[in-house]
Amino acid sequence: MALFQPFGGAYALTVGHSQLTLMIMSYLGGLKAWIYSPIFHLFGTGVLALRVPVVVAGAASVWLFFLLVRRIAGERAAIIGCCLLAADSAYLLTICFDWGPVALQHLLLVGGFLLLVRFYQERRHGCLFWGFFLLGLALWDKAVAAWMLSGIGVATVALFPAEVFAVVTKRRLAISILGFALGSLPLLVYNSQNHWVTFVSNFQLDTASFSGKARQLLNTASGDGLFGWMFSDSGNTLFPHAAAGPMQTVSAGLSTVAGHPRRHLLFYMFLLALLVAPLARGSARRTIVWGTLALQIAWMQMAITANAGGSIHHTILLWPLPHMVIGISFAAASRRLGPLAVPVFHITSMAAVLSGVLVTNEYYRTAWQYGGSPGWTDGIITLADTMKRVPSERIYCVDWGILDALRLLGHGTLPLVVGPIPKPDLGSGDREAISRIVDGSGAVFIAHTKGFEEFPGVNKKFVELTAELGYKMELLAIVSDSFARPAYEVYRFTKPTSLSNLQDTGSAPAATR
Repeated sequence: MALFQPFGGAYALTVGHSQLTLMIMSYLGGLKAWIYSPIFHLFGTGVLALRVPVVVAGAASVWLFFLLVRRIAGERAAIIGCCLLAADSAYLLTICFDWGPVALQHLLLVGGFLLLVRFYQERRHGCLFWGFFLLGLALWDKAVAAWMLSGIGVATVALFPAEVFAVVTKRRLAISILGFALGSLPLLVYNSQNHWVTFVSNFQLDTASFSGKARQLLNTASGDGLFGWMFSDSGNTLFPHAAAGPMQTVSAGLSTVAGHPRRHLLFYMFLLALLVAPLARGSARRTIVWGTLALQIAWMQMAITANAGGSIHHTILLWPLPHMVIGISFAAASRRLGPLAVPVFHITSMAAVLSGVLVTNEYYRTAWQYGGSPGWTDGIITLADTMKRVPSERIYCVDWGILDALRLLGHGTLPLVVGPIPKPDLGSGDREAISRIVDGSGAVFIAHTKGFEEFPGVNKKFVELTAELGYKMELLAIVSDSFARPAYEVYRFTKPTSLSNLQDTGSAPAATR
């Protein structure tokens, strides 16, 4: 008998003695956890086991995109769009690191729409069912898939109404609903038992950040959105690495020759595609308008939603619509302008592809020479090894961005406490809770050093509060990354000799560093 219940901050399905996570958050499903469970079982946990599957998913999404555009607009459009997508540094890096997550979103949405196009062309009901099943999976994987689903859905009905209604029957409608419902079933079950929280609590209107979100969209399209955010700038690394091996040597030389480029030409290619779009005719012109309209509708939804659209892991969800528009527009224009136009558009496209490759190389050079930003430091790997040697009964992570990485790199063996440290400014109840977790020699705490904090000041407040309660901090280790930047500090607290005496005198020793 299956039972749905809250589990470890998530919502889980219990089958016998096994528990499968349905939802990680109200808008984030457990599909990725289901996929990674057998991968980790077979190959263990580690960086390669984490990164390789999403890279494979990204490569598959590029191939499926080629097949999709070829069915819609022909091989020339597919080759242009696919080459631009494969060289898009923002697309590649967000998939590789997949912190959004985005890799499954691209794979499921492109795969689902490919199957639906195939259904329309071949009238195969199996394609209809599995297409909507993949779209349902995308919605469960992350509910923000609704942005792309609604954008493409509205654009399709608005621009291809005759084609849509020509294939609608009661049977096909039932197949579509069944496939989508089965794909999104865990999301539906979770919401049916939680007052439909995914759809009720995750939208708050926010138009004040509209201009900033527009700039983020441009940064994503230009390819420079991750410099300084994921990868450290030269001024933040005192001890940069020299090139090691032929690959890094070639990378450094190529970067110098190219002038250290940080922006590619995708945005300008999109503008050019809109400029020459009137040269297209028939279904090609409607498809260009369709892609542009779907892009606008999807982006507008994130632009007016609070806490959405301001980061590259949201704007990249609009991909690969820009590449589709460019491929179809360039292919159509080259046919209308005659044989001489073909090499012109091919050279233009290859120049855009080359610019994407050069920007990707610049990211690579920046990564090995200057390292990751504080939020992406490789010091987490050293920290995981350090914590395996530190005696502890319980490990608390004071700041955000430490816990989950240690759970993975520690292979689940570290005694990490799941759950946040009580905030130090919320009154006596939290002070009592902090006193309980600090008391005793078995508790060890990990925090970011100053300059590496995700929430600046939280560690300082925590240590100050423990000092007020009469505890003395004992620093166990400072953990640096491979660029000699101190990134983490590991400490514990010594038990006070007499809490009652401290309370009587009203004094407390200051925290030490």
